[in-house]
Amino acid sequence: MSLSKILNSLDKSWERQDVLLNIKKGLGTDEIVNQFIAKNERQIKELNSLLKPEDIDFLNQVEQLSTCESKLINKIKILNYLDNDENYPRINHKIISPSNSLPSNRISSFMINWSNQFVVIALLAISAIALSKQAWA
Repeated sequence: MSLSKILNSLDKSWERQDVLLNIKKGLGTDEIVNQFIAKNERQIKELNSLLKPEDIDFLNQVEQLSTCESKLINKIKILNYLDNDENYPRINHKIISPSNSLPSNRISSFMINWSNQFVVIALLAISAIALSKQAWA
C-alpha cells in the first residue's frame, strides 16, 4: 500500500468527533490511543516501514505543534480563570462543560480545524515529496 493511502486511511480512522465522544464517556487519552493503535496496527507498521528520516523529522515538528497548541489552550483557560477569579464556581463550570460557552467553543473549533488542516496538508506534502522522489528514481 502506498504512503498516501495509508495516511488517508489512518486519518479517516482518527475522527476527532469520535475521540471527543470517547473522552466525554470517560475514556482516558492513553486508552483511546491504545485502541487506535490496536485497531490500525497493520497500517501503522506499514507506515513506519515507509517513513524516511526526513519524514520522522517532520512528524517530530508536527508533534511539537500539537504540544504548543495544548499549552496555548491551557494558558487560555488559566487566563480566563485569573481574569474572572471572583466568579470561580461559574468559571469552573464553564471549563468542565465547554458547550455552555460560545467563545470557548469558537476557540476550540478554530484550534481543531486549523490543526486538522495543517496536519492533512503536511501529510499530503510528505506523500507528494515521497511520490515525486519515487518517480524520479
